[in-house]
Amino acid sequence: MTSLITIEDVMTDSAAFGDLFSGQSWAAWRAILKAAYALPLTAEERSIFDSVSGGREPPTQRVRELWLVVGRRGGKDSVASLVATFAAGIEEAHVGRLRPGELATIACIASDRDQARIVHRYVKGLFNEHPDLSQMIVNETANSLLLNNEAEILVSTNSFRSARGRAYLAVILDECAFYRDENSASPDVELFRALVPGMATLAPESIVIGISSPHKAKGLLYDKFAKHFGQNDDRVLVIQAPSLTMNPTLDPSERDAAFEEDPEAASAEWDAQFRRDIADFISRELVEAATDRDVVVRPRLDRVKYYAFVDVAGGTGKDSFTAAISHAEGNMAVLDAVVEIRPPFSPNAAVEQVAALLAEYGCTSIEGDKYAAGFTIDAFAKVGIRYVPTERDRSQIYLETLPLFSSGRVRLLDHKRLANQFVLLERRTVSSGRDKVDHPRGGHDDISNAAAGALIAARQKRVMTISQEAIAASAASPRARVAMPGANFSQPFIRH
Repeated sequence: MTSLITIEDVMTDSAAFGDLFSGQSWAAWRAILKAAYALPLTAEERSIFDSVSGGREPPTQRVRELWLVVGRRGGKDSVASLVATFAAGIEEAHVGRLRPGELATIACIASDRDQARIVHRYVKGLFNEHPDLSQMIVNETANSLLLNNEAEILVSTNSFRSARGRAYLAVILDECAFYRDENSASPDVELFRALVPGMATLAPESIVIGISSPHKAKGLLYDKFAKHFGQNDDRVLVIQAPSLTMNPTLDPSERDAAFEEDPEAASAEWDAQFRRDIADFISRELVEAATDRDVVVRPRLDRVKYYAFVDVAGGTGKDSFTAAISHAEGNMAVLDAVVEIRPPFSPNAAVEQVAALLAEYGCTSIEGDKYAAGFTIDAFAKVGIRYVPTERDRSQIYLETLPLFSSGRVRLLDHKRLANQFVLLERRTVSSGRDKVDHPRGGHDDISNAAAGALIAARQKRVMTISQEAIAASAASPRARVAMPGANFSQPFIRH
């Protein structure tokens, strides 16, 4: 292979991948990639570029960052694998520029394992398609290809911790608007920061390509869009393109049906517009203000009533089995303990572990949702715990928790995953007009749900206790009898 071959050659020459990418359906992608690599555009390609670039001029030199905000089913994975293959096995801009033993890494970073497997399969398919490329593979694993030219293609999920220590020739951030990491509230931003130093070795040929359907107006992809879309910048190019522009073979009636069902979601998934109906539920500042630093569990106190809430899971999926303990302290709701049992696990064993925690705090009952209610009630009954299905759904629990945070009436434990789950919660208004709070796509809220349920239980029971005490005091007070003429205090008080 030779560096004289361009990305346009790869997409149009039948000796390369012209049979796969030369058709009219790939015209928009060819125009965008040619512009990113500072190749001359035809009149038709310039028209396409103008329609998706916000009216900016094409770059005059190869860009260092290419951000592609593209609707779903627009061919993103195919293009990601093409760029990875081009950088590693065809352009070979790294040859002669590495230290002994160093590899040029072409990283394809996906939002989850399933997406990573898809990208790896696409990359391997392109190498197998071309005999010269397939002969370059000297070792293959489930997530990597090692080539005989000191390059490696590495496909992984997002992790800013494992991104350090490599020399990056190309980084492809696949579906970066949906990166999730319960150990970080901003995994996309932290990952990008970790990658940038590793691109310096092979600059200016190194490139980062963020390619994703849009989500809410926050995060790395949105920040790049807000700052650079439509701006003349030879270093950064941002594209925003609907699905039908990038893949005209799609059926327009599918888009129309999606808009009839959910206009906001369809606007993001089909027209590549950032969603304005989704907002953060709670700020990191509020969560941090409610956190007692270095307090990971609170000991049981005498003469204190504790309350428990559980988020049950089956043990075979991705959800954890979680429980939380809390108590009321004046007008405060205080979180005392949390337990998270990650899959795989036996549901019966998880119930026993939670029951042991409840025993430490003198709890004989626990609340939870109606997930597998029959099994859950029976399983807890066998260990001497009464399971009480709550009437609140997940959104109601969170919405009732928010005033506690905003008024400074909640104390949390120093638990990083708990804090991040709270911060990552999303609030949206559904068609019924009600607000819905839930974890983002690909995320989890098992710990935050259990904690919020326990906090609300403690707060609610405390308010009920205070109300009952006030009623009893009023009934026993002579002044209360004067203030309430006509009240019959010889009859027991009945609360309706």
